[in-house]
Amino acid sequence: MHSTRVHRSFRGVADAFRKQLPVGGPGGAALCIYHQGELALDVWAGTRDRQGTPWTPDTLSLSFSTTKGITATLLHILAARGQVDYDAPVARYWPAFAQNGKAAITVRQLLCHEAGLYAIRRMIGSAEEMRDWPHMLERMEQAAPAHAPGSTNGYHGLTFGWLVGGLVEKVSGKPLAQVLHEELATPLQLDGCYIGVPDGELGRCAQLIAARMPASRNRTADMTVPPPRRRNGAVRELKKLPVRAALGALRASGFDPDSISDGLAPRGMAAFDWNARETLQSCIPGAGGMFNARSLAKIYAALGNDGEFHGARILPRGAVARMAQVQNRERGHVVPLPMQWRLGYHRVFTTGPRTPHAFGHFGYGGSGAWCDPSRQLAVGYVVNYGVGTPFGDLRMWQINTAAIRAVDSLPELIRQWLPV
Repeated sequence: MHSTRVHRSFRGVADAFRKQLPVGGPGGAALCIYHQGELALDVWAGTRDRQGTPWTPDTLSLSFSTTKGITATLLHILAARGQVDYDAPVARYWPAFAQNGKAAITVRQLLCHEAGLYAIRRMIGSAEEMRDWPHMLERMEQAAPAHAPGSTNGYHGLTFGWLVGGLVEKVSGKPLAQVLHEELATPLQLDGCYIGVPDGELGRCAQLIAARMPASRNRTADMTVPPPRRRNGAVRELKKLPVRAALGALRASGFDPDSISDGLAPRGMAAFDWNARETLQSCIPGAGGMFNARSLAKIYAALGNDGEFHGARILPRGAVARMAQVQNRERGHVVPLPMQWRLGYHRVFTTGPRTPHAFGHFGYGGSGAWCDPSRQLAVGYVVNYGVGTPFGDLRMWQINTAAIRAVDSLPELIRQWLPV
């Protein structure tokens, strides 16, 4: 394991990171943590491909749904300037979006997954279409809601990126990659933050190893049920069931397992090549972001500090509090547990500690990034091996737990800045 910084109070986090690394096989990861605006931990290890190329501090890794939090942050920056209103219809900024019963869908409903536009399997015939940005925007325009907008939530596992990313482009009048560069990468001095990797940065990209997206409803069900919290006996028992029995148990509870594949598995997804150059350079802002851990941690360090990081302010004071307000608490479609959706972010999972003020977004394959303003803690984690749920897996949960315990164990004198 290599590092530039491991504060003594965060040695337990470094140990948790080290224990997760593959033994005798390919794969690597990087973890970066800021506390009170200062770098507390910056570690990396393993390989970025099957050939054994060492992971380096600037290695970029595909982060799947962790990308959604970054895409949402760009829209919040525009909203803070008055360029977009959360409670206005999306069609005010994107007139063609009004087709097929979508005229009244609001920006807020897009951000908190209440628009009913998650069923990508019904929108496209092949996963290969996801690489075509103009085509996918047209599909979003032509789509019809799967339920009455605002009546419930359903995780927009892939469509979120074209919906929110498309809105960013319509409002700003600029390509999404340019907005990302101007509004986040430049002010925060990020050295690894891309949705669509430029030619000159392709050599930094890690190869995705042993992560396959679901091809069928049955395979999806096993992937989607997340590891249980210790006190969640119902979910723990569900995990013990065979896939077919688990599907039956979900249906009996009122959840529709078919919504899982509708939202996460367009036809051809199992064969879709996430490592292909064409994919890496495509604009897939719900699942295709290429990041290093440092960049993710800096973005969330700014969010966790009311929009400011080391003198660079990306959001005005008070904006983050509005972004982080829970919009719904009930279980919806696609994922069989309540995500407590904020405006583009979800709750932070751990294996124990409570995180009522924390928010962020995790990704399939294990990555994740989040902050807890009450602890002034920000975490960014990228990884290129393994599989998990759409919201990371136990690796991320264990790292989160170790980071929170590191902060909570600090002497009260050090933590007395914490808000009541």
